[in-house]
Amino acid sequence: MDSKNDKQANVETALSLLDKAAETGADMAALPEMFTFMGDKEGYRTAAEEIPGSVTEKLSQKASDHSMWVHGGSMFEIAKEDGKVHNTTVVFDPDGEQRAQYRKIHLFDVEIGDEVVTQESARVVPGENIVTFDTGFATAGLAICYDLRFPELFSSLAGEGADVIILPAAFTKHTGKDHWESLLRARAIETQSYVIAPGQIGDKPNSVPSYGRSMVVDPWGNVIAKASDSVGVITADLDFEYLDRIQQELPSLEHKRKELYRI
Repeated sequence: MDSKNDKQANVETALSLLDKAAETGADMAALPEMFTFMGDKEGYRTAAEEIPGSVTEKLSQKASDHSMWVHGGSMFEIAKEDGKVHNTTVVFDPDGEQRAQYRKIHLFDVEIGDEVVTQESARVVPGENIVTFDTGFATAGLAICYDLRFPELFSSLAGEGADVIILPAAFTKHTGKDHWESLLRARAIETQSYVIAPGQIGDKPNSVPSYGRSMVVDPWGNVIAKASDSVGVITADLDFEYLDRIQQELPSLEHKRKELYRI
């Protein structure tokens, strides 16, 4: 997606893309980070909603209409702290029931002189919980964007049995060109899971451009689907017999010396 500051237009685009995903026969569809709003940072709270709310009701309806899992990328959820929000993922099953909710744990605070100053924590309250859920065909784990740089989170998700990890993102073009694919492949290899990473593209109002290149990576680290630099849908088939074989032939997850690690 190429979300900007028109929330209604962004939501309509997302719903249309979910329809297109369903037309491909998808069992699950996932949206990118902040799919409802990527405008002025001062507008985060205005764009935020309670969960459940009008946007999650629409996502639930699409899941039910298409008998398809819907991973709602991330959206701004009203936080208890005055004027702040959570960056939140909500997941719905094929009956339209909410099955998971995850709030972004790691916040992007960066200061490089006077040229680059980003302080996500000024407006966003971090989450405190690691989240997995059962789909019936896999155990899925949840993360958002900057979380990608913290292998401890992914190791924890793998420890909870995650076969699939879904990471919606709005990675910056500056870091994305060098780190996006490398980090996704590394997380897939070390967790021996499929990593699904829907991303934002394009220039953003009063913010840096997003890198895009949504992709799906298999547990051997192969990129099995990658988006072009345009709004649209990509699909991939997840082969869990292949995943089981990798985990059996290279049982690195069983060889962890947790008693020696200090985190």
